[in-house]
This record gives sequence, structure tokens and C-alpha cells, in this order.
Amino acid sequence: MNIRAALEPIRCFLLDMDGTFYLGENLLDGSLAFLDKLNETGRNALFLTNNSSRSGAAYGEKLRRMGVKAPFLNVLTSGQATARYALNHFAGKRAYVLGNPELREELTQLGVLHEETAPDYVLIGYDTTLTYAKLTRVCDFVRAGLPYIATHPDFNCPTETGFAPDIGAIIAFIEASTGRRPDVVVGKPNAGIVEEALRVTALLPHQLAMVGDRLYTDIATGVNFGITSILVLTGEATLADVETSPVKPQLTFPRLSAMIPYL
Repeated sequence: MNIRAALEPIRCFLLDMDGTFYLGENLLDGSLAFLDKLNETGRNALFLTNNSSRSGAAYGEKLRRMGVKAPFLNVLTSGQATARYALNHFAGKRAYVLGNPELREELTQLGVLHEETAPDYVLIGYDTTLTYAKLTRVCDFVRAGLPYIATHPDFNCPTETGFAPDIGAIIAFIEASTGRRPDVVVGKPNAGIVEEALRVTALLPHQLAMVGDRLYTDIATGVNFGITSILVLTGEATLADVETSPVKPQLTFPRLSAMIPYL
């Protein structure tokens, strides 16, 4: 494949964050140089994360601390995309929200109504403040048949020391107790977050590239929606995983900065 020709139409790179641009609190080597090259060649980037444990503003501040400057401080989270979905499909209704305080506050700011005792639907995120009491309550509501949406499907969240259980593990717990999976999952590789990214960037799918470290979320997003898919080997997926996966990236690089010579 002619890598330069494959990247030439791309006007905006949708960048996964943890495992792609940084790992935990550590910036991955070459990440800022990659943004410099985008700036030099008149391209843009939108940070696109499935991790709904923090708000978009918090992620933007983290990027700023790591040395990212305008115009590359734009972040779209699965939590924000889920808020858009909820407002479109459950207007005026109230959600039981399983999530961190940051997510709950951001959803409120975006117009999502909350209800702890008699909600109209259930909305779950990656909750690092999870308790057994919370799990029991959300299972009660799901078991009762309320509409049930989740921000994203990831099983694990990469950390500096390995992986932490992500929302996929919470979904599995709820399913084991209730027999139900979410009616809708908004984050990568599903339509909700892609629709929001297209709206935010005002571009067409062929003008975008999805760059990430996970085959079943990042790369599947590209495959599912006609967006150029680029795997970086700085997070979860390995070359051995690519060999056995039914989902194949169009391009694979050791890290973001390895793309620089082709831009």
C-alpha cells in the first residue's frame, strides 16, 4: 500500500487518547511532534476517547498540562456523545446515571436530567467510584425493563502498570444479574460517537482517520463507517492480535510519530 497516498485525503485525525497519545499520566514519545506535523501540513485533530470516567474539560486540561496547544485541544468523549443521544431520544425524561461525579456533572451541564429513585431510563458510564450498592440499584432498574444505554463497550482501561476493569466488566456484571445487555452503546465502534464526530468536524468519513490502539473499538470504528483505520502499537493491541483478528487496520504504525514521514 502507498502510505502517503492513503493519508493524503485525511483532513482530521480522530485520536484515541489513553494508549495512543499518552499512557496514564505519561505522554508517549513523539505525540507532540505528530501534532506539530499536522499543524505544518494544514490538518487537524479531534481527540476521541471512549473513557467516560472524566469530563471533556478534564481531558482538555490534561492535554494542556502535557504540552498540547490550540488548535489541538478539542476533545469528544463517549460521555458527551451519550448526552447528545439521550437528549435526542429521551427528551424531557430522567436518567439513573451510573458514573463518576465528573460524568454526572457534565451530563447535567449538557441538559440530561437525573433521577435516583424513579428514573425513565438507565445510563451507565465507566464508574471508578463503583460500589455494590450502586450495582444493586442499577440492576434493579435494568431488571425492571427500563431502557438501558451505555457510553462505550471497553473491557479494560490501559494504565502504566497494565489494565483496569472498564465499563465492559460492569456491563458483564449487570448482564449476569439481569440477563440484559445495553439496548444502545454509543461509544466506539458504534454509530453514536461517529455521528457526533462528523457533526463536530463538519467533514465526510473519507476525510477522517481513526487512530487508536484497540482493534475492537478504534479500528472497528473505521471499518464500520468508511473511515481510514490506523492502529498504533503503544497500547492494547499487538501485531499477533492483528494476525488473529477479523478486524484489520488499513495501516499500522509503532506509534503516532512513525506517521510523520508520510504526512
